[in-house]
Order: sequence, then C-alpha cells, then structure tokens
Amino acid sequence: MDVGGRDGGSSIKKWDIIYPVYLNSKKTVAEGRRIAAAKACADPTCNEILDSCAYLKIPCKIEQDKAYPRDFFQRGRVRVQLKNEAGSPVNPAIRTKISMDNNL
Repeated sequence: MDVGGRDGGSSIKKWDIIYPVYLNSKKTVAEGRRIAAAKACADPTCNEILDSCAYLKIPCKIEQDKAYPRDFFQRGRVRVQLKNEAGSPVNPAIRTKISMDNNL
C-alpha cells in the first residue's frame, strides 16, 4: 500500500521508519514507545498510521513483511518521506517526526 507516491526518485530506504509500537499507549518506553503516553493510542495499526500520513500529505509506504526488532510478533512498519533528496521538507509544516507528533 502506498500513499503520495511522489518520491521524487529518492530511495525508499532513506525514508524514516515508524513502527506501530512507537505510538502504542499500552507499551512502556522500555518496550519501545517513543511518544508520551497521553499522546499515544491503544494498539495502533499500520493502516491507521497510513491514514494519518495521508491526512498530513506525507508520502508513505507500508512494509507488512517487516517485524519490530524487539518483538518479532509485531509485524509491519511504515516508511515515511519527511525530506526530499535536496533535504527540504516534503510538507513544510512537518519538518521532523517530533513536529509530526505535534500536528496529530
């Protein structure tokens, strides 16, 4: 599944990775959560992250066959393109993953 496929020729391997566990309010920081529990949601899916990226107009792609390194039963991750080849933001309102968190 792909949203905003205007990758501008950049390699998808250079895109940022977001695992659903990063946003899971049921996980602790030690288990992999990366944002405040108050801003996280319970059991997010790759499709929900994809919908959020589509809303923010950020090119993204789901990789269902990839697993979270700390928990191999957690399948799927989302690659997001925050910057193009020149290093400028794809969406000027979203410059980093942290600012992406603040816009949701």
